[in-house]
Amino acid sequence: MSTEKKTTKANFAQSNTSGKVPIVSSLHLASGRSKELSEFEFGMIIASNAFNRWMIRCISAAGMKDMTATDVLVLHHINHRAREKKLADIAFILNIEDTHVVNYSLKKLHALGLVSTERRGKEVLYSTNEAGQDVCKRYYEIREQLLVSSLTGDESESHELEELARFLRVLSGLYEQAARSATSM
Repeated sequence: MSTEKKTTKANFAQSNTSGKVPIVSSLHLASGRSKELSEFEFGMIIASNAFNRWMIRCISAAGMKDMTATDVLVLHHINHRAREKKLADIAFILNIEDTHVVNYSLKKLHALGLVSTERRGKEVLYSTNEAGQDVCKRYYEIREQLLVSSLTGDESESHELEELARFLRVLSGLYEQAARSATSM
């Protein structure tokens, strides 16, 4: 082991006063005050990958093979509140910076016969058709059976989920601000 690596490990061990070794994906990012943030980021990475895998497998169980997590998110958002949506609005709500990614999913969903389009002037509006609504309904039923039924449903759990969702929205704002700052460096 190089001297530099030994020094880094020694410095990290000294900064870890709790005696607990953090579970992180990048030890070099987990020193000093950033230890807890690094642990959170690793948890977010694992949760994000698990959530994406869940969406893909659930939509597959609902009868739609070869869909990506983005395709699933776009389909559900278009179905949300049974209102027509514009490409830019879908990308904005899903916090997807590259509209081409959303546009690719929209074309795919249209080709699969799950969404309808309507042109109004220069705008194209997207909505789920009956087939798209049926897939969303099957996804909901599978989600209820396999995922929601695993929750206890008690008030404490509901409160924790609500607080976690709030905290993730706050952190998303911090990461967005940091991303804007990094762009100007």
